[in-house]
Amino acid sequence: MIFLEVLTIPKDDAIAFTFFTGYMAMLAASIFFFFERSRVDGKWKLSLLVSGLITFIAAVHYYYMRDYYLATGENPTALRYIDWTLTVPLMCVEFYLLTKAAGAKIGLLWKLIFASVWMLVAGYIGEAFNPEGGSTSHSVLWGVLSTIGYIYILYTAWFGEVAKLAEASNSDVVKKGVRTLAWFVLVGWAIYPIGYMCMPGGWLNVAFGLGSQNVDLFYNIADAINKIGFGLVVYNIAITSSENLKTA
Repeated sequence: MIFLEVLTIPKDDAIAFTFFTGYMAMLAASIFFFFERSRVDGKWKLSLLVSGLITFIAAVHYYYMRDYYLATGENPTALRYIDWTLTVPLMCVEFYLLTKAAGAKIGLLWKLIFASVWMLVAGYIGEAFNPEGGSTSHSVLWGVLSTIGYIYILYTAWFGEVAKLAEASNSDVVKKGVRTLAWFVLVGWAIYPIGYMCMPGGWLNVAFGLGSQNVDLFYNIADAINKIGFGLVVYNIAITSSENLKTA
């Protein structure tokens, strides 16, 4: 007789709860974005496809991360960074797609992808390969290197090429949408370096004794808000622009 192990959620484990809700929320968002592609103008279909892929990839990883966490009680660091290494560059691709009509070149796309991968690889080295017990020098070195990529994306979205192209788009919908996405990068993405600094050896861990026990809770909530929110902003741009074309 074959017995199947059933993983249950402890009633007082908020982290496990957010793993399950994050998985379902991002899976539902994927289905929504994929189905809504048929309602938007052709030039926006690829943007919505990317939005759906971002949440779908995240949903698959959350499916495995929730089981890993329930089985071990540990942070699924490797799985989380695999997810981010796939989804964060795709989020940067959205900036290129939204400004492509205003003249964005392929070089912008590759610069954003490189900056995001740099940010994540450096962050992973700093978090996953920190000596046992936590080395502050190791954490700070790789944290600073990771932040270089983050600052580049942030600057590009707020003041650099993406911001200038959005202004040149002559579309209030695109301008507002890109600015909203820039706020996601500034505020929403800020939870990730904060979580990094709570790890052993990190500044917040050393200075204030903030541990990594609840980092997954904040990561899970931030992931759902950032990835689904990113997609909804893109969806709003696509559906609003498409409706404006119909009524023009």
